[in-house]
Amino acid sequence: MTASMPEIQANLERVREQIRAAARAGGRSPGDIRLVAVSKYMPVNYLREAIRAGQHIFGESTVQDALDKLPQLQDPEIEWHFIGHLQTNKAKHIPGNFTWLHTLDSLKLADRLERKCMALEAKLNVLVQVNISNDPDKLGLPARRIFDFIEQLLTAGHTRLTLRGLMTIGQHDASPAERLREFAAMRELSIACSARFGESCFRELSMGMSSDFELAIREGASIVRVGSAIFGPRPQPD
Repeated sequence: MTASMPEIQANLERVREQIRAAARAGGRSPGDIRLVAVSKYMPVNYLREAIRAGQHIFGESTVQDALDKLPQLQDPEIEWHFIGHLQTNKAKHIPGNFTWLHTLDSLKLADRLERKCMALEAKLNVLVQVNISNDPDKLGLPARRIFDFIEQLLTAGHTRLTLRGLMTIGQHDASPAERLREFAAMRELSIACSARFGESCFRELSMGMSSDFELAIREGASIVRVGSAIFGPRPQPD
């Protein structure tokens, strides 16, 4: 079952302390780690409870669920991140509603987002999704294609999209050692991209979820996406 209201506040503080400890263990400042509370299918009152506990960054991964929630949460301090796979025909819903997209994986999608941003005079921070494990069941670009894709992205003339870094989703059934290897490979890829294209485009590395965010921080994650450790198991949609 999902967490109760009092548990959400306690869970958030526990996750924050784990982030602080993992950052310190890696010689990093805890303030450099951004916590995205993954709120997919969670009722709005649960998000309000998290907001009361000081959480203002939320991640949604389905367009319709997000569009149902956003009008009910008009707090200007909320920063919305879209972290799920985005079909090009739904790209129009992201600019103006979200300030971050974690799952950019095609130039066609980038072009659609740019056009909608221009129409709304909006801007959007984007992360390129990497399939670092080369798992055929995972979305994202394989690491071998990242340089070519970023070269094309940066020369496409987009003025409303700001490339901020890379994102990956770890394998669910991987061992801790395997996840560490994947996170380390992402860190090395981020460093290589920064050296080739400029540090300003690769200051963010989004990786790590409820089961492995501490390992991700150890390997350089600057954004972690945590859902069940805050809200409890995700309810199924109706």
